[in-house]
This record gives sequence, C-alpha cells and structure tokens, in this order.
Amino acid sequence: MKELAGRLTALDPDAGAAVRVIAYFDRLAESRAGVEALVRGAAVLSGVPARLVDPDRLVRVRVEADGTRRDTELPPDPAWPSAALTPDGAPALWLERADARPSVVDAVILERAAGAARLVLDRTRGRATLDDPALVETLLDATAAEPARLHAARRLGLDTAASFRAVAVPGGPPRVLPADVRHAVPAGRAGVGPAAPVTGLPRSWAAARTALRFTAEGTAQDPGPRVVHADELGGLALLADLVVPGAEPPPDVRAVESAAADAPWLLATLHAVTATASLRAAAAEANVHHSTLQDRLAHAEHLLGWPMRTPQGRLRLHLALTMRRLTRS
Repeated sequence: MKELAGRLTALDPDAGAAVRVIAYFDRLAESRAGVEALVRGAAVLSGVPARLVDPDRLVRVRVEADGTRRDTELPPDPAWPSAALTPDGAPALWLERADARPSVVDAVILERAAGAARLVLDRTRGRATLDDPALVETLLDATAAEPARLHAARRLGLDTAASFRAVAVPGGPPRVLPADVRHAVPAGRAGVGPAAPVTGLPRSWAAARTALRFTAEGTAQDPGPRVVHADELGGLALLADLVVPGAEPPPDVRAVESAAADAPWLLATLHAVTATASLRAAAAEANVHHSTLQDRLAHAEHLLGWPMRTPQGRLRLHLALTMRRLTRS
C-alpha cells in the first residue's frame, strides 16, 4: 500500500493522499479503534476540527485538528463537508471547513471515517433507541431487579458507566437524556431529574416527576418556569410532600386565586416580583413603568392582605405561587 501511495503521489498528489487515508482507517478498523479515535483521525488528517453526532445513540464527539477532544453543543454548520452513517441517513460526521470547497481527500476521509464509525456504533451501541417504552419503563422502575435495569440499559444502547437524567412531561412518556445534555429537554413543561448512573435512574425519575409539579405553562394566567430541574429546588422540594394535588388549597393560595379574579394582570405581576432581584427589574419583566408596578403592588397588597415589599412578604408570596402550582391535579 505504501508503494502504491508513493507511485500515485508522483502522478496525482490527491490520489496518493486518498490511498494513504484509506490505509490509515483500515488500520484503525483492524485494531478495533473506538469512535473518538476515528474522529481524531479525521481531524488530524484533514487539518480541521471534526465532529460526530448521533442523537439516536447519544453519541457526541468533537476533536480539534491537533487531536484534542473538545465537545460542543453548538449545531454544525450545514455548509461544512459532511457524511451520513447510513445511505439514507442525515449527516452525522462533519469536517469544520468553511473557508474552501471540500477536496477529494476530504471526501475520502469522511467516507472512510463514517463507515468505520458506523461499524463501531453498531457493535458497541446497537441500533436500539430510547423509543422502546417497555425498556424505558424497566430502566426507571424502582421495583425492577438491578440486573434487569442493566439489561434494559444495554438494549437501549446506554453506557452503563455514564450518568443520565430522567425527564417527565405532562401526559407524555418518560425520557432519559445524557446528564450533560440540557438543550435536548422536550419543549413545553418538563421536570428534569438529577444526574444518576443507570442503577440510580428510578430515583432520578421520582425526582423528575416531583419537579414537573413545580412547572408552569408560562402564560399570563399560569406564570412560572416551564422547565424545572430537581437538583435546583433545594428545600422547596419538601413542599411537594405537604401540598396534595386536587386537595383544598392552602389559605394563601385561595387568596391569590381570589385576587387574580379581580385583576387579570395580577398573576404575571406577582410572578415578576418573586422572579427578579429588585422592583425595577420586576417592572421591566412585567413590561410596565416602575410607578405602575408600585400602584399594582399597592392594589395587590390590599387584595391579598399582606405586604409584598418586605423580605417576609415576598417569601410568603413566592410560597403561595409555588403552592398554587403544586395544587394542580
């Protein structure tokens, strides 16, 4: 192969380089190299960063031209040279070359690296995705035996040594995401559990369902966060055990509901007060003048029966709005 590459280089430098690329990836494949080694080879040979993204199998690898791995969540540029892992699939391997047209050598690098990566992923991750409800249910079931959960994780293509987060959404199936992938949280309301190994995912799932109760629609009549991470709740999570969904709301919640019926702007204004660091910031959040906010707060204090411009009053208001979300069925 070396002799052939040398002869071709004398006739056509690109052809000689392409043969050397083929030989390089053949050696990696024979040595059963992993995905990171293949992406590193693509980056070093091309002289630009390379990245491989396979969302179905939760794989994201990016390597700089000097061989240093440096992953990113920024989306690839569609203009970069790319290759799919399957004939009819979407692009999954990119060379971050935006300043010039792709060369013949780039095309060979992409083709050989993608083909080798596909074989590695099929061998190590399988083709299963997190769309199998029965396997996900086993993975999150606290009563399932640990070997059964590990078996489900392997069938789903999860790395049993990595960490993941369970995600709960209203009326939808549970999801499991890599611990460091926050942008993949589904749109709409969602509760996100803490990072946990495969064997700890039932606890993450329980926490995700609790976090979901703290979410809101994000509208004027249901203001609040649409996505809540359980590990950011702290002591507020204890309220979930005290406030029973569908039961008689606490007195402060009833006061908020009564006041909201009198003033349509009230809920959004009160949320702005509890979600910002100052009244001026709250006025900007509510999109009103500072003096208008002061007038609204005076009216709200009259309706609710307690002050909201003191630390104690704002804490009471925050708890009332939080309990309002927790009382939902």
